[in-house]
Amino acid sequence: MRLGRGAATTFPRNLTEADCIVVEGSNMAECHPVAFRWVMKAKLRGAKLIHVDPRFTRTSAMADIHAPIRAGSDIAFLGGLINYTIQHEKYFKEYVVNYTNAATLVREDFKDTEDLDGVFSGLKPYTGDPLNGFVGQYATESWQYERAPADGQPAAPGPESPFDALVRENLKPPPLRDPTLAHPRTVFQILKRHFSRYTPAMVERVTGCPRATFLKVAEAITANSGPDKTTAFCYAVGWTQHTYGPQMISCCALLQLLLGNIGRPGGGVMALRGHATIQGSTDVPTLYHSIHGYMNAPSVLRKHDTLADYLRAETLATSYWANQPKFMVSYLKSMYGAAATRDNDYGYGWHPRISGDHSHLPMMVAMADGKVRGMFAMGQNPAVGGQNARVQRRALAKLEWLVVKDNFETETAAFWYNSPEVKSGELKTADIKTEVLFFPSAQVAENDGSFTNTQRLIQWHHKAADPPGDCRSDIWFTYHLGRRLKALYARSTLPRDAGFKALLWDYDRDTPPADSRIKDEPDTLKVLKEINGYETATGAHLKSFAELKDDGSTTCASWIYCGVFPAPGQNRAASHTPDPPGGPDTHLGWAYAWPANRRVMYNRASARPDGAPWSERKRYVWWDGQKWTGRDVPDFPTGKAPGTPGKPGGIGLDAHSGADPFIMRPDGKGWLFSPAGLLDGPLPTHYEPAESPVANPLYKQQASPVLKYWKRGDNELAAVGDARFPHVLTTYRLTEHHLTGVMSRWLPWLAELQPELFVELSPELAAEHGIRNLDWVTIRTPRGSARAKALVTGRMRPLTVNGKTIHQVGMPWHWGYQGVVTGDVVNDLSALVADPNVSIHESKAFVCSVEKA
Repeated sequence: MRLGRGAATTFPRNLTEADCIVVEGSNMAECHPVAFRWVMKAKLRGAKLIHVDPRFTRTSAMADIHAPIRAGSDIAFLGGLINYTIQHEKYFKEYVVNYTNAATLVREDFKDTEDLDGVFSGLKPYTGDPLNGFVGQYATESWQYERAPADGQPAAPGPESPFDALVRENLKPPPLRDPTLAHPRTVFQILKRHFSRYTPAMVERVTGCPRATFLKVAEAITANSGPDKTTAFCYAVGWTQHTYGPQMISCCALLQLLLGNIGRPGGGVMALRGHATIQGSTDVPTLYHSIHGYMNAPSVLRKHDTLADYLRAETLATSYWANQPKFMVSYLKSMYGAAATRDNDYGYGWHPRISGDHSHLPMMVAMADGKVRGMFAMGQNPAVGGQNARVQRRALAKLEWLVVKDNFETETAAFWYNSPEVKSGELKTADIKTEVLFFPSAQVAENDGSFTNTQRLIQWHHKAADPPGDCRSDIWFTYHLGRRLKALYARSTLPRDAGFKALLWDYDRDTPPADSRIKDEPDTLKVLKEINGYETATGAHLKSFAELKDDGSTTCASWIYCGVFPAPGQNRAASHTPDPPGGPDTHLGWAYAWPANRRVMYNRASARPDGAPWSERKRYVWWDGQKWTGRDVPDFPTGKAPGTPGKPGGIGLDAHSGADPFIMRPDGKGWLFSPAGLLDGPLPTHYEPAESPVANPLYKQQASPVLKYWKRGDNELAAVGDARFPHVLTTYRLTEHHLTGVMSRWLPWLAELQPELFVELSPELAAEHGIRNLDWVTIRTPRGSARAKALVTGRMRPLTVNGKTIHQVGMPWHWGYQGVVTGDVVNDLSALVADPNVSIHESKAFVCSVEKA
């Protein structure tokens, strides 16, 4: 929300150009070892490597500085870095004034956490469906910019395409600015005051990181940022899996904007995505709340009654999102084809709408309450991977039917006869009415398709062999299920079924494959063509999302992927052409990165406002007098000169000047302060996790006032400082195992490398409880218990937090009751709590007890 796109701003190879790299919220060396090789190359070239983490890991062992912190306290640490940067005037002032909203004025009625002891103005009780989980909600009107009076706006030009007039309805007067940053209501002054209490002493008090270590980190980062140097941050689920995870990430983006590190070589924020095309599954989404290309899903809770209503509510008039009508109409054409016409809103009325939070946790709560009849579990194993997994396994027993499609018989497939609840007698197999259907799955090398990796890079993989027996690919299963459903509804005359009947669903191969016994595998290139887009009338492939129209003449499922398949025989995802030696080192011929094959997003910011590089050493994209050029695809209109003023009354990028790099933001600026997009505040604020051994040292407000918590008897939370659960528990992953172990614990070679569940604890904590290395240990939380082998190690260390000694323990979560090696389910210990923005769970910081078994 601070930059305009929710993805990595850079790519791992570009980390070699960093002068400093901070890995926080990740054990990159073990969990992303391929990307980590570029970190090591940067280190060989002289870059500083800093690891901020509760554990000392292999990443820490390679770092110049390891800063130990209490799990869940990252915002306090990052906030301290922001305060240090501002107080010591280490921020990149020319970048900040020109490229961020630092100079913008915020409304006079805005109240900060400093005014309201830990909450923002607009907090009110949540009155919606309890299934959504919110404990509170914000009205965000007071968070908005102070704007010029509406009178005197230039007359808008006439419409050029069907929805331009509608887009112009969303135009607002320009925000007021003070380039001197002196006005007390500028974002900069609000920011300065907000983080003023995040002093080095407070950072030590909250995080447990020694003050001297924190200052070393602050000095290294600020010394390696500026016109001639850049610092990069790398994070993974160690940041996301908190009740304020998105705010951790936005806090990092805020710091990087202050330091001038966004959009520049060796800078940015590297989001380390998971291995199973996690980036791709959010781009072409399996998410409940968005459709292709990060457009919001139509909702019954908003004014989304018609297509015009939806576009009026969702379109940002003064950013590249002014093109949303083109993206949406083209998407609807990809859904409903010839049946989608202007007269029927391009089939918008047929499109499913959400009615609340339909993500995993509330879905399982509804299932536990008997409100869900059936479930498909494809590449998912909630019996082990779900938070408070005991609740989730019991929820599965309430289903009428459960389809599991996976490589092996997972814990989810076997819950009805082999779960801990069945073995203990809590559930009886005879009482479980769930019909479980298991479909054996093909492996990745047994079908064609694509992955989108951590750097937004779409890469094609080719089938190596047929799957054995009845195993079939996910695309085979999904395609043929769709065909059967369409046949089932073919004769229906009900209006509600018209959209299903109209659905485009033709991916049959033109010629059955001669080299495979499976003759009805769908054609993945036909799917890729639909995702890429084509001219509706001719079927000619589109070359760029700049060609999309809002009149039905273009069909495109996912606008951000448009250009990956620009012509028959030109699958750019399958391209493997590297740069020659001495080349630009961006390898634009190797696969295809969205958007538009850009490798570093917001790269207009790699040049000064006048278009010249900030320095020759950090030369990346620049204005050559005629156009934007350089080592990458410019993330900016290529012919727009640096001195071009914004057009009064203009829509889209016409409203931006030639020195506004953040083209997806309405004001063209990077947002130090977020007036929209985040439900839990415009600025990051330290809150304690939902469970904590200490009271919040910064504010009266203990935890996020708008977090999600599903309060039920089987989802109890420990009170603050509960003596029964004095320790902090964090979960993590191992190199040798993958997720719930379905792809690793069934393989003898990997199972032999990591055969048993273990818990890491410090020698000091072990001594307190009389625990020796390799003893069996019981770990308890209010939700359950787990048994594990003790790994007594100095990699875990006690910390002093708010004057109190806090012990942390760490557990990998890959074991379950199926497979070659088995073990207790660590997610039996975690709770059903979540972040309010994206409903991600909090499994990186909760409380526990430890005792010798």
